[in-house]
Amino acid sequence: MTERAIDTVVFDIGNVLLVWDPRFVYRSVFADDADMEAFLAEVCTMAWHTEHDRGVSFEDNAAALKALHPDHGPAIDLWQARFHDMIPGPVPGAAELMARLKDKGVAMHGLTNMPHGVLPVLRERFAFLNGLDTVIVSAEEKMVKPEPGIYQVALERAGAVAEKTLFVDDNFANVAGAQACGLHGHHFQDAGRLAAALQDFGLL
Repeated sequence: MTERAIDTVVFDIGNVLLVWDPRFVYRSVFADDADMEAFLAEVCTMAWHTEHDRGVSFEDNAAALKALHPDHGPAIDLWQARFHDMIPGPVPGAAELMARLKDKGVAMHGLTNMPHGVLPVLRERFAFLNGLDTVIVSAEEKMVKPEPGIYQVALERAGAVAEKTLFVDDNFANVAGAQACGLHGHHFQDAGRLAAALQDFGLL
């Protein structure tokens, strides 16, 4: 059998393997979508949430935000209380692609920007995630994508070589960060286009 040029795939989790969107929670909080979007743009922002991914606790991060926005205190607390409601299920086609890669003997790992304590619950809810041999969680490393160090940690834990590893993420900046570290990259948009890319790399 000819040796593959790519022998390892490293997946992001949010919006690559599992759907993640805080709107699944906040649509039930705000009667008007415009008010919800303003809240997510100005209060519980992605920049604020990234601090969870960096390892700051929900409690500490919420306390600082509630001091700035005391009128939104209950809504801010929902970010922790209903975090798993933001993750309703798998991205269509993701589990099937992982199964096909497993059948082909391709090593699969995860590299995710994610708060503490979330991954064990997700593994229980969605058994297909257990097909990932290792998963690097940003909060545990105190680093987030696209910081170069976190890609190096992922490669070391996976026992993978950058030049033979494909990294898949829905955030283009994270893909570019991986490519800058010598990995191949795929900017995820849907499972169909990922399947075509995997075929191009000789993995399917």
